Amino acid sequence: MDSFRGQGGIQMLLTAEQEAQRLVTDARNLKMARLKQAKDEAERDVALYRSNLEQEFQKKIHETSGSSGSTVKRLEEETEVKIKNLNDSTSRVSPDVVNTLIKYVVTVKY
Repeated sequence: MDSFRGQGGIQMLLTAEQEAQRLVTDARNLKMARLKQAKDEAERDVALYRSNLEQEFQKKIHETSGSSGSTVKRLEEETEVKIKNLNDSTSRVSPDVVNTLIKYVVTVKY
């Protein structure tokens, strides 16, 4: 009877070991499937991010190259306006500066 019970115990241990091995294998397979899913999701996210950056880059290139002629024209106009303002300012202040210089050159301090 003890040998029969010993055989049953061994059989139970073998069955439990097989069940444990099956659980470990299933867990490993689930882990591998989840890793593959995470990798696929990460690749999609990277592709989407790269696509967004490329769109922004192309938009900026289009903005700068498409309007470079108008930018140059605008800058030339602004420069002309600033030059005109400086010339006007110089012509207004010039007589006062000349008079001040003459006054200091002619005046002798004792």
